[in-house]
Amino acid sequence: MSANLEQSFVQQLQANQNIIHKICRLYTSGEDEHKDLFQEITIQLWKAFPKFRGESKFSTWAYRVALNTAITLYRKSTRTVHTTEFDTARHFIKEEDYNYEEEEQIKLMYKAVHQLNDIEKALVFMYLEDKDYEEISETLGISEVNARVKMNRIKGKLKKILNP
Repeated sequence: MSANLEQSFVQQLQANQNIIHKICRLYTSGEDEHKDLFQEITIQLWKAFPKFRGESKFSTWAYRVALNTAITLYRKSTRTVHTTEFDTARHFIKEEDYNYEEEEQIKLMYKAVHQLNDIEKALVFMYLEDKDYEEISETLGISEVNARVKMNRIKGKLKKILNP
């Protein structure tokens, strides 16, 4: 891989790493699992980066790869992430501080979201990130109408979970 490609990847990843942290937070329950999943997503992004054609924004592409990686790992495993070797000496990515001490309301919301299925979690995540339904549908591979209908159903589900 060329140094230019590597530099471009590192810059894009650093600019968008909060996306990955948020996905890790949705699909894991502990700091170690979070770090393992973050590493696995980074590896999958790196492996796929040479094929990234720039037809969509990097963030949209990263969402898709990260969500697919998280969903695939958690469907196959018993909540254990098996990681791939990664030569970290060549890929120093400055990790931003990630605050694990969230306010009580955010904790309750995450607890409620954890009760949703994988696709519902992804939809909620993107909705909370202020993604429009066009981008949500493109990333998840569903129609815009389907994304809107699912989101309305999910809102009702979350209301019942949070206010039984």
